Amino acid sequence: MIQAYFEKIHELLTTVEQKEAETMEKAAKKVAQTIQAEGVIHLFGCGHSHILTEEVYYRAGGLVPIHPILHEPLMLHEGAVRSSSLERENDYAKNFISDQGITAGDVVFVISTSGRNPVPVDVANYAKQQGAYVIGITSIAYSSSQASRHISGKHLYDVVDIIIDNHAPAGDALLSHEKVTVPFAPSSTVIGATILNAILAKAIETMAEKGFEPPVFLSGNIEGSDEHNQRLVEKYKERVKL
Repeated sequence: MIQAYFEKIHELLTTVEQKEAETMEKAAKKVAQTIQAEGVIHLFGCGHSHILTEEVYYRAGGLVPIHPILHEPLMLHEGAVRSSSLERENDYAKNFISDQGITAGDVVFVISTSGRNPVPVDVANYAKQQGAYVIGITSIAYSSSQASRHISGKHLYDVVDIIIDNHAPAGDALLSHEKVTVPFAPSSTVIGATILNAILAKAIETMAEKGFEPPVFLSGNIEGSDEHNQRLVEKYKERVKL
């Protein structure tokens, strides 16, 4: 099964690379433009999708103006079952989203593989109302196979500016076995992390080629990095709490 999982992940990565390249380029261009204009990149996801918002936050080799929206009741450590229940509630996003500092000109990534639950849809709608550019990461196949739980009947892919398809199957799991009654081995975290890091890498290249110094963290375990990182922390401290 180890080889089978690697093979499936490789297939998905190849599919995403081939089919989503143009959209990822567009997203990267928008990220670069936003940072050059002193904007911030926000990321939101419920449950396991929140892992991707932390993947690119305060990261050696990563961009500094990255703001994960970490509302703890929608994460896993305060109660995994409860978090799954809350993300299904229409209007629940009103409890936290207005405090996240999303402004016109920012970019907001909203991540939901199923794309059917109300909270990610409401976050995307709120961000657009503030004038932010909203990028969705979801599975079109998964979303299309399930009815929306949002009061509007819309999925995440209906309400964002651009959508990046992670090409996960319905249910997310990649593998099966004759003695296992349900599919297993999820894909969306591995694929999503690759999508995000690829977009940010392209954004960094784009900024550099335009003569703009990309605000990238150095590893704190490399001698001499503290001064470099502190300068960037000071620059963004009003909008990104580190």
